[in-house]
Amino acid sequence: MERLHFQGAAGAIEDYLEYRRIVGEDDEGKLFTPEEYEEYKKTILPMRMQNRLFVSWRSPNGIDCKLVGPETLCFCTHRYKQHKTDFKELPKEHPIHLPCKVSKCQCKSYHYVPLNGSQPIRCRCKHFAEDHSVAGSYRCTKCSGCAGFHSSFTCGCSQPAFAHDTVVETKEERLAQGKPVGQDVPYAAMGGLTGFSSLAEGYMRLDESGIGAPDRSFLEASGGCGSHPFLRAYDPSSSAVAGLSSADKELSHVRRTEDDMNFYEKRYQERLQKEKEQRRLSSKLPNTQRP
Repeated sequence: MERLHFQGAAGAIEDYLEYRRIVGEDDEGKLFTPEEYEEYKKTILPMRMQNRLFVSWRSPNGIDCKLVGPETLCFCTHRYKQHKTDFKELPKEHPIHLPCKVSKCQCKSYHYVPLNGSQPIRCRCKHFAEDHSVAGSYRCTKCSGCAGFHSSFTCGCSQPAFAHDTVVETKEERLAQGKPVGQDVPYAAMGGLTGFSSLAEGYMRLDESGIGAPDRSFLEASGGCGSHPFLRAYDPSSSAVAGLSSADKELSHVRRTEDDMNFYEKRYQERLQKEKEQRRLSSKLPNTQRP
């Protein structure tokens, strides 16, 4: 009886996924030979890790509402990984253009278009982005009155889509703004992805500016409530609760020192006792004075 070697199969799958993350679309659908693959890595990886470009969809208030990754669609309906993302030398002209590499596509630079959930958004002319030209001013190909794609769809940051910009910037430019750059990785077309939090919408990340997680000094600082940052958030002596009222601080202290179930059971019994006392007092009143 023939046995399946799952460990070997899993290893082959892992190797292929690693290959696909590194090579992306550069093999044009035909796998490199081992020799070609090694030569590709020697040539491309140092350049990629040194000259990585970060791509985001930014609102007027500076939030990166969408961080673009390899699979993120462009206005031209092709993915970010199908655009030019590797440069031997970083372009000095700004904005930096990332043209589409798909044959016969006229897209001159990557341009992000948001989705309404899983559905595409419409232009004010009622047509979708795919009904507009991918070159020039993005004029509609189905009507003559549209001068360019202009959607009033409102992002989660409360700003309309047309007020956002697709921003392509270098590592140095992001560091100067205090935005995360993550670790240098050899994978193709990583765009603005620096971690799992990058997959969330800008307004849903750990701080209101959308720049990512707190710095390491905060996470590793010792405090009265232990080393965990979420426990320190309930420490009355910390800055996180410095502005709370005395009642809120007392409630925070109670919730920290009592088990959750005991806390709510105690509140429930107090309410029952209060209702019982009110009924007792009400029964002693004459009928004319009862509510």
